[in-house]
Amino acid sequence: MSMMTIRNLDPEVKRKLQQRAVRHGQSMEAEAREILAQAVSREEPEETFGEALARIFADLDPIDIPDFERDRSMPRVVDFG
Repeated sequence: MSMMTIRNLDPEVKRKLQQRAVRHGQSMEAEAREILAQAVSREEPEETFGEALARIFADLDPIDIPDFERDRSMPRVVDFG
């Protein structure tokens, strides 16, 4: 088994953990282990941004975008007048 130390625990959180442990008839350490085990078992695997986009757009038909060639040797002049 591994050990873990939790530093800078808010006193109010510690007090509530103690009360909860007493209600459940166990030590604070056992109560904390139970809370942590429940929390991580509910966690779903994370989806990356790319995976989310692929899932969202999976049913769409691909769009053909024409490849336009233009002269990039000189900057374009824009008239805001």
